[in-house]
Amino acid sequence: MLSPRLVLLTIVVLAGFTSVFAQDNPPPDATRPSAEQGQKIKRPDLLRILGLTPEQMQQVRRMNQQRKPLMDAAMVRLRNANRALDEAIYADNFDEAIFQASLKELQLAQADAARLRFLNELGVRKILTPEQLARFRDLRRKFAPQPDGQGAPPDDKGGPQGPPRRSGTDHP
Repeated sequence: MLSPRLVLLTIVVLAGFTSVFAQDNPPPDATRPSAEQGQKIKRPDLLRILGLTPEQMQQVRRMNQQRKPLMDAAMVRLRNANRALDEAIYADNFDEAIFQASLKELQLAQADAARLRFLNELGVRKILTPEQLARFRDLRRKFAPQPDGQGAPPDDKGGPQGPPRRSGTDHP
């Protein structure tokens, strides 16, 4: 199961930066809905809100251009591993060894894709100034997925709530 942190990371980094700087978009897969059809969540204009300088935008653009072929390959590997695992599970003659090997390949493919996403987020984080990082953190809190799949509910001042507090603690 994907952690909420990974889902949030994917939404913020990929939707916010990659879509903005995408250079060569492959034709949409006919089996998947397009981004406009599948995504009802209104995304903020991250570049405007964060106030990236032209130099910072160029750095992000270069990072994404370097990462795109790696991420494309990782996603192909992940889809193939998922397909192989599915075939192993539903084969006419189930083979435990094939199932285990397929499961292991899927886990490795997931880890590789996550590693690339986290490295990209780290690269973006290194580009941001302290003020931009503070704004970015605020956006992450505001658009953090909730159990019902929506963004963070507003607090009594109309802003997003912070992370949930553990019971029995005095500090914020």
